[in-house]
Amino acid sequence: MVFNSIQFIIFFIVVTLAYFSLSWRGRWMLLLATSCYFYMVFKPVFILILFGTIIIDYYAGIWIEKSKDPKQKKLLLIISLISNIGILAFFKYYDFLQDSVNSVLNSMEIRSIVPPLTRLIPPRIAEWMVTGEGRVLLPIGLSFHTFQAMSYTIEVYRGNQTAERHFGIYALYVMFYPQLVAGPIERPQHMLFQYHSFFKYDFEQVKQGLMQMAFGMFKKIVIADRLAEVVDFNYNDINGTNGLSLLVATVFFAFQIYCDFSGYSDIAIGAARVMGFTLMDNFRSPYQSKSVAEFWGRWHISLSSWFKDYLYIPLGGNRKGEFRKYINQFIVFLVSGLWHGPSWNFVIWGGLHGTYQVTASIRDKWMKKAGIDIPKNNFTNALSVIFTFILVTFAWVFFRNKEAPVKRSFTILGKIADLSWADPLLTPFNNVEMWFCVFLVAFLLVKEHYYEKIPTGSTTLFFILFPLIAFLTYFLGLVTENQFIYFQF
Repeated sequence: MVFNSIQFIIFFIVVTLAYFSLSWRGRWMLLLATSCYFYMVFKPVFILILFGTIIIDYYAGIWIEKSKDPKQKKLLLIISLISNIGILAFFKYYDFLQDSVNSVLNSMEIRSIVPPLTRLIPPRIAEWMVTGEGRVLLPIGLSFHTFQAMSYTIEVYRGNQTAERHFGIYALYVMFYPQLVAGPIERPQHMLFQYHSFFKYDFEQVKQGLMQMAFGMFKKIVIADRLAEVVDFNYNDINGTNGLSLLVATVFFAFQIYCDFSGYSDIAIGAARVMGFTLMDNFRSPYQSKSVAEFWGRWHISLSSWFKDYLYIPLGGNRKGEFRKYINQFIVFLVSGLWHGPSWNFVIWGGLHGTYQVTASIRDKWMKKAGIDIPKNNFTNALSVIFTFILVTFAWVFFRNKEAPVKRSFTILGKIADLSWADPLLTPFNNVEMWFCVFLVAFLLVKEHYYEKIPTGSTTLFFILFPLIAFLTYFLGLVTENQFIYFQF
C-alpha cells in the first residue's frame, strides 16, 4: 500500500479513528494487525520472513539479557545478527554475487558453477516470489526493518536497552506501519517505551502531523513525480538525448529523489504524530549543506547515525589515528552504497562520497597546519553550498542508473561534459510546464530556507493551509500512485 493512494488515505483515517477509541491493549493489537495488513498488501508471503526474524530477535534479546557469561552473550548476538544479515544477503545480494562470480569465471573460460537463486527455492514457493524475468522479488523494505531489528539486539547486548518481554510490543516495534518499509530506522530506546504509553488525543499533535503529511504528499505527488517525467524521458533514452537535457535531468533527479524520500518520511512521521508517537527527523534541508559531511548530517539521518553507531565507531572511528579514520570513513560509505542495493553503480556512488569525506578531512588538516583560514560570509557560504550540491549531484548519476551497467553512467557523464548550450532541451513538457518545474524547485528551496516545517501554532492558519495544500496537491499533482524510490531498498 503506497502512501500516495486513496487506499492509504482511507486506511489512515479508519485506523486513526479506531486507535483513539480503544484502550491501551486494544491500541497495540490494532496497530500490529493493521501493520501486518499494510505490509501484506504488497506481497502476503513476505510477512513470514518478517515474523521469522521477529521471533529470533525477540528471544535473542531475552537470552542475551539473562546470560551472565560474556562469551555466551556475544554468541547469542552473533546468531541474531547472522540471521538478519543472512536473510538480507540471501534475498538482496545472492543474484548480484552469482552474476559477479559467474562473470569472472566466464572471462577465464571456466563454466559457471554458481546456480541462480531461483533454483534454490522450492517450486511452490517460487510461484509467489519469482518475477516473469526469473528474478526473486526482494521483500519490500527489507533493509530498513532488518537494520531496525539489529539495533535492538545490539543495544540489549550493550546494556543500553532492557529486553522487551511483551512479544506483541516487540513485533510492533519492527512492524509499525508508518515507518515499516522506508524508515526512519528507529532505535529501541526511542520507540519501545512509546508503545507502552497511552497517548491522549492532542489537537496540537494532530495539527502538526496532518500538516507534515500534507506537505509530504505535495512533495511526492506535485514535485517528485513531475520532475520524474523529465528525468525518465532523458535517462531512458540516453542515445536519443543530448548533454544539456541530461544535465537538466540530473539536477531534477537530485530534487526528485529528495522530495520522493523526504516526502515519504514526512508522511510517516506525520501519521505517527497524529497518534501521539514521535519518530526521529530524517531530513533537515540537505541541499543547504556547505560540505558533504554536513550533507550527511542532514540527509537520511536515521541511516547515517546507524552506520556511525554500529559500524564506524566499532571499526575504531577516529580513535586509532588519522589513516585508520580515513579507512573507516571509506568503508562506511562503501557499505552504505551496498546497503542501497546489489549494483556496482551503488558501490561507486558510496565510494565517491567516501572519497569526498576523506579528501575534505585531508584538506582541512592541511589548511589548519598551513594557517589558511577562509573567511565565512554570505558569498563563501553560497559558494560552498553550490560546490557541495555539484559533488552530490555528480554522484547521483550512478545512483539513478542503479540497474544499468556502469558504462551507461559514464556515457551520461561524458555527454554532460561535452554539452553545447546550443543543444535543444528535450523534455516531455512544453515551456510553461518546464518553467513550472523550475518554480517548484525554487519554491521548495525558499520554503526550506525560511520554514523547515510549516507552522501550525495558529488553528486558523492550519484550517487555511491544510485544505489549501490538499487542494493544490490534488489539482497540480500527477496522481499516478508511483512507488516511492526507497521502497526498493
